[in-house]
Amino acid sequence: MTASSGGTPAGQPAGQGRTSLSAQAREALRQRIVDRRYPMGARLVEREVAQELEMSRVPVREALRALVAEGLLELLPHSGVRVRSLERDDVTHLYEVWEPLAVQASRLAARAVADAAPGRPPGLDALLGWLERAERAADDDEGTHEVAAHTAFHEEVVALAGNPLLSRTMEQLGWQLQLVFGLRAEPAHMRAQHADMYRRIAAGDAESAAACTLLHVRDSRAVALKSLFGDEV
Repeated sequence: MTASSGGTPAGQPAGQGRTSLSAQAREALRQRIVDRRYPMGARLVEREVAQELEMSRVPVREALRALVAEGLLELLPHSGVRVRSLERDDVTHLYEVWEPLAVQASRLAARAVADAAPGRPPGLDALLGWLERAERAADDDEGTHEVAAHTAFHEEVVALAGNPLLSRTMEQLGWQLQLVFGLRAEPAHMRAQHADMYRRIAAGDAESAAACTLLHVRDSRAVALKSLFGDEV
């Protein structure tokens, strides 16, 4: 498949091609931000990013705008964008929103498991798989892979909950959460909390799963604030 001079694959409608390329650019930029190839505060120049991604500037411009809306980038006072530098209030506000959503996701996931009994929803196997990947990554000291596995674990809980509105809402927070996760170490006791969340969800115990998740999110917040800002919470 060849590309036209504007970056749209030949034979493909212009709007559709640009949307696809914009999505590719957005995904590539997100990953570079989350794994800190673009560190916090780094200025991103549209022309340079386009050259790096080997794309035209139009889909890159659209991707940069989308990432500003997602909260991963911020506009500079005069022109251009930079990777958002997280302040203490940013992290606090993010956890204030994530906490009730994560708790409800675990509650609904456990209810879904209970409703499916004696069957077993496929999402449980996916949850267990992400737990095992996170443990392997921790053993191998692969921090980036561990963060990705923990993020996927939480996403899978949301998917298992089966609430499309919750899924869409959580999607808006997902990359900001992954950015925070990637900036702090993951203590062993928090990996154990994920395993406990899995067991309670798998047992179909909605309120126990919710309580365990509440503890986990609050511990995560304390670890993030201490790691990023030296707070004793």
